[in-house]
Amino acid sequence: MAQLEAVVSGAVQGVGFRWWVARRCEELGLAGRGENRSDGTVLVTAAGGPDALGQLLADLRGGGAGRPGSVEGVRAAWGETPS
Repeated sequence: MAQLEAVVSGAVQGVGFRWWVARRCEELGLAGRGENRSDGTVLVTAAGGPDALGQLLADLRGGGAGRPGSVEGVRAAWGETPS
């Protein structure tokens, strides 16, 4: 199982972004969530199949699937979930 961790910057707090992340993860069959950080970014963590994670990352970057807010940047790191 693959894991994605992404830090999303822009106008992403107070606009329903974390709710959207949780909903999008559910739609894609991923275990994931968003967490507000004190610097105004949102930390997105998700685990599941690599194709679904790739779609989530594309949605974070490209505004797909009705994404709220205004994303200025996404820094992503990939990994494997511990066995």
